[in-house]
Amino acid sequence: MTKRWVQDHRRDSWRRQAKEEGYRARSAWKLKQIQDRFEVIRKHDVVLDVGCHPGGWAQVAVECSGERGEVVGIDLMPCQPVEGALLLVGDITDSGTQARVRREFDEDNKRPINAVVSDISPDITGNWDIDQAVSIDLVAKVFDFSLPLLAAGGSFVTKIFQGVGVDELIQVVKPHFTKVRRFSPDASRNSSSEVYLICLNHRPWKAPKGRILARWEEAVTERIASQTEVAPETESVKKMGRILRRKQEEE
Repeated sequence: MTKRWVQDHRRDSWRRQAKEEGYRARSAWKLKQIQDRFEVIRKHDVVLDVGCHPGGWAQVAVECSGERGEVVGIDLMPCQPVEGALLLVGDITDSGTQARVRREFDEDNKRPINAVVSDISPDITGNWDIDQAVSIDLVAKVFDFSLPLLAAGGSFVTKIFQGVGVDELIQVVKPHFTKVRRFSPDASRNSSSEVYLICLNHRPWKAPKGRILARWEEAVTERIASQTEVAPETESVKKMGRILRRKQEEE
């Protein structure tokens, strides 16, 4: 019995359980396991689900927040309706989409967001260094949009891919929350690169000035510079530096 067989069997097991319990995708179990461990969503919470397709996380969010809760999801791909949730179509990094999401929370003096849950992932190119860098860039942009809307004491959960820049992202995000840690749900352990960043108890009064994305890029640039001065750069750090420079040139 090979390790690959065991991993595939476990993955299929989570998929079967998801189907049996009426969830859209195996990924629903990831949020359920995060919820069991950290209680990121509470009864009556207002929840923003970023990258909500195909709707499994929205289903779990509706369950956790209850009848008096509110769940709004956003994704580039349209989702089949989820009872109890409003699912929008759009690019969360686009200013027009962001304005639309804000309106959903601003109308009728609605409550601030209590939890942001994000299983978002960029379009995969197959080039790991590019995909991993773009993934962190995307997560940083979600932080920049969501944090001003997140209530004091709120939670933020997002998928990230391990690699260069993750430590810097955690460093930049930590002042905004009481607790920030990495967590791998059992339902995703077949993938060694996928991990979830769990951020608890939002402290907006402690937040440093400046965008998360800009501060993350600055921290990564400093790491690259320090490694150039004191030791040979690792290949992955070199690649991250090239990707950041290319991104800055394009902007």
